[in-house]
Amino acid sequence: MTEKENVPLVPDVPLLAKVLDDISTYLDTYVAFPSKAANESVCVWIVHTWCVEAFESTPRLALLSPEKQSGKTRLLECIDLLACNSLHTASTTASALFRTIGEGNCTVLMDEADSYLGYKTRDKHEDLRALVNTGHRRNAFVMRTERTRNGQEPRRWKTFAPIALAGIGDLPDTIMDRSVIISMKRRSTNEHVKSFRYRSAVTEAEPIVDALQRLQESLVGALENARPVMPPEIVDRQADVWEPLIGIADLAGHGWPEAIREASVLLNQVRIDREPSLGVRLLTDIRTIFGSDRHRIATRDLLSELVSMIDSPWGNLRGSQLDDRGLAFRLRKYEVASTRIRFESIPLRGYRREDFLDAWDRWCPPLIPQEAEHPEHPEQDPTRAF
Repeated sequence: MTEKENVPLVPDVPLLAKVLDDISTYLDTYVAFPSKAANESVCVWIVHTWCVEAFESTPRLALLSPEKQSGKTRLLECIDLLACNSLHTASTTASALFRTIGEGNCTVLMDEADSYLGYKTRDKHEDLRALVNTGHRRNAFVMRTERTRNGQEPRRWKTFAPIALAGIGDLPDTIMDRSVIISMKRRSTNEHVKSFRYRSAVTEAEPIVDALQRLQESLVGALENARPVMPPEIVDRQADVWEPLIGIADLAGHGWPEAIREASVLLNQVRIDREPSLGVRLLTDIRTIFGSDRHRIATRDLLSELVSMIDSPWGNLRGSQLDDRGLAFRLRKYEVASTRIRFESIPLRGYRREDFLDAWDRWCPPLIPQEAEHPEHPEQDPTRAF
């Protein structure tokens, strides 16, 4: 009988549910969460760091806020005391990170991630961003040459490891798409948490860590073949993100399966609602202007309506208003181009509804049914090309 066959396939399920409840209480002691779903998701993410070897992917945990002093670092400090073999750092390089991960299982906690992975600095740290992205998948690795007695020889370094990132603002889309996003908020005047003192926090965390250590082997054995049923809203990459967490919740029972499925839908909507790229924003705004029955629009009219939209960025892009050339340039990458169309016997450059259908389907968020049923624009004549 192999060592793997000696691992019990069924963990102490009541203990797992209790551990999740205890983690939830522990985190609430020191952190004011924006929602119950956020707390529950972090709890299950912590447990997943102890059995990550059971899964094909590991979701990144992104703790983000618009301003400082929103509890991000405090939450990382709490996670540091509960996660498996945690490494808490405020700065790192790609080489240091893949060597650390490659030398043994660990959970990487990256504070101030916006300073080296944010939009303003991402071009300077492409290797680090690529490592964070690829390492969410099992069997991901990087190749580097190592000096040996025989000269330089190639060596594989694995990059698969749980990673939590905390920062101000948004991280690159490629990281966000692989993350459970927790939108942290500054505590209100009526929200109170216990002061974090390291020695007492460690003492309070020890029983939870002891229980997780007892569960670790059996969790891996029970979860490596788990294929939990996902909510219909959670598909494609988001199914990769949430599958490990929902699998753990299903194993725990006691209300956790329902709670994490609900949390997955709520937090995934947070991801969808975050500021999209300007290209997707442009396509979505144009779709709103076309409504349900509008079939064509002159370029000059489209620009006018874009600029007049409430909270529109199109009136001030780097100090100037979006013009016809800028519009054409931004739409070109989505394979949308203007054409000559006759408007009341006058030929003008414009856009037809049919030119956007494929781009809307591929890149824009789904239409809310009420929006589709109540267009903003009156019915117009079908397009007639000039």
